[in-house]
Formats: sequence, structure tokens, C-alpha cells
Amino acid sequence: MPQSAPPPRTLVFLLTEDWFFASHFWARGLAAQAAGWRVILVARQTEATARIRASGIEVIPVDFSRRRLNPFAELWFTLKLARLYRQLKPTVVHHIALKPIAIGGLAARLAGVRAIVNAPTGLGFVFSSDKPLAKLLRPFVTLALRLTLSPKGAKVIFENPDDLAALTAAGMVRPAAAVLIRGAGVNTDEFSPAPEPPGPVRVILIARMIRAKGIAVFCEAARILHGQAEFILAGAPDPGNLDSIPEAELRAWQAESIVTWLGPRTDIAALLRGAHIACQPSTYREGLPKSALEAMAAGKPLVATNVPGCREAVVDGQTGFLVPPGDASALAAGLKKLIASPELRARMGAAARARAVQEFSSPHICAQTLLVYAALVPGDPP
Repeated sequence: MPQSAPPPRTLVFLLTEDWFFASHFWARGLAAQAAGWRVILVARQTEATARIRASGIEVIPVDFSRRRLNPFAELWFTLKLARLYRQLKPTVVHHIALKPIAIGGLAARLAGVRAIVNAPTGLGFVFSSDKPLAKLLRPFVTLALRLTLSPKGAKVIFENPDDLAALTAAGMVRPAAAVLIRGAGVNTDEFSPAPEPPGPVRVILIARMIRAKGIAVFCEAARILHGQAEFILAGAPDPGNLDSIPEAELRAWQAESIVTWLGPRTDIAALLRGAHIACQPSTYREGLPKSALEAMAAGKPLVATNVPGCREAVVDGQTGFLVPPGDASALAAGLKKLIASPELRARMGAAARARAVQEFSSPHICAQTLLVYAALVPGDPP
């Protein structure tokens, strides 16, 4: 009798939000699906779920909350997640961001799941904020990560070498477990160069409207350069993030006529075609901002802060400028050089595009990630 085909390998992504999967990990999910994996997303459900399901990826909605701090509620959620893992019997689980890593790691241990990929895409509010709550939570989160980030057999994917070096030096990650895959990748067909638009120079910052993205510093730089360019903010506040900027504050900046706030947008490629310069003034650290990769692929010069993650996106003096974090005057000075010189914008934009294609294209990032999965599965080629 002919032998029946083995069941497909199952890959489970665990994130707090389905929209973050859609923006940063969907391509990798589709790549795994094309390679024969059954792909399941476990996350809080929003409007993105329907689009993800339409692509053939299964979605299991769960009551995940980034703001929830009740330890008893988190323990109960961890137990429910462990029960789900036992039902799904995943070949590999991929936990993305700090809270899913901590909770997912405990659930995986309870469910007997050993093949784990952890991806701290950035060190988050707890490590990036000086607010009292962040300082209070930091030792507890550090302890949770020590227990769950790098268990035996796991792989830890970092988006920049600074985070990899810091967490390895701190003893939170075994050196053999650490893998560097820089960023979420970018669709270099969707994001491609176009001739500069006519009219005044437009500087655009595309991000979630949270303080760590340097929104206030951008607005202060816009105030310094008032009348020399148009300054555009695109993105929504993030109520699930304790660092979110209230909508009233964003509207107040707009009322001063120093910036135009567009709110949430999905037509990012079109926004970049209509801009001349991109800006990423994060004040602490990033994983590797996808909006920076999209700007590079679109052939836009980028002015960013010299912090982990952002510095990965810019070759200072070649594809843009790096400036000190939190320094509106330095940010304004870097932007002013590009505002004044179409030739400099063209040269840096072309260099940024070439680097995006060579190092950060989505197929390149997907292939590296599939190799990580394969290394965890006995019998798969490494």
C-alpha cells in the first residue's frame, strides 16, 4: 500500500496584534506557506484578520493586551495559551516582541514545545522609557526574559547588532542561539524610485505616533525650519502603547501650522512618492524601522538618529545623515542640507535604493528566516 504523505509542518506566530503581523511578518508567513508549512497566527483580532485569512494563513484570535499588567490575568492567559499549543502541536513557534516572548516562552515550556524562535523586534516601552512605570517593570521583564528568551534549542532573531551584542553580553541570550536578520524586509517593487514631485520640499515622518519615535523632536525641527519646507506626519496614535501621544497633542501641533498630521494611512508608497526627504528621529532605540526600509527602497534620503536600529538604515553621508537623538537643532541642520540641494537628495536617494535592493529586499529576509526554521526541525536541511 502506498504510504500517506506526512502531515505538514506547523508554524505558529504569536504576536499581540494582527496588524503588526500584517505590516512586518506577513511576507515571511507566506514564504513559509509556499515552502509547505501550515501557518497559524495567534494574536488579538482587528480588521487585519480578514485580509490575513484571505491569504490562506489561519488566524486564532486571543485576548492579548499590551497594556494589561495584572499578573493573575497574565498567568491565566499563559495557561490558556499552553492549552492551545498542546492542541495545535506546532513544529515551530515564532514569538515576536517582548511580551509574547515572555508569555509564549512559559506556555511553550508547559506544552512541551521545544522548537522556539524568539524575535525581540525592539526593546520596547519598558527599556526605552524613563517613565516611573517603565523603571518599575524593568527588573520583572528582565527576569522573565532571562527565563524565556534563550532556552535550550531556541533561536533568537535580532534586527540589529547592537541589541544582539547587548543581550548576549548580559547573559540573556546564548551566543549560539543568536541570529542577525536585519529588519522585516521591503517589497522593492511596490516601493520604487520616482521623479521628485514639483512644489515645495516635503519632509515626511511615517511612524506610530508614540513619543519614542521622536515625534516631538521632529515638530521642534519643523519649527526651526519653518517656511523652508513642508513637514508631514503620517501614522496613528497607538492606544495599546503606554508611550502613545494623545490625538489632541497632535492636533495642537498641526494648529500651529508647523506640521501636517495625516493620521493613519495605508498608501505609504504613494506618500513617499510625494515626498522629497524621509525622517526617522527615534529618541531611544529601534529594532530596524520598516518605514526607514521603505523610504530607502523608494529612493529617498533619510535623516535618522544615531541609535540602535536607525543607524542600521543609514550610511552617514552616503544615504542620508545620522544625528544625535533628542537634538532638534541637529535634526534641523541635517534636514536643511537636503532641503537646499536637489543634487544631494538625488545622489543619496540613489545610494539608499541600491542598498535596499541588495541587503533588505523581502525575498532576502524571508530566505534567511526559513533557514532558521529549518535548523530547528530534525531532518530539514540547515
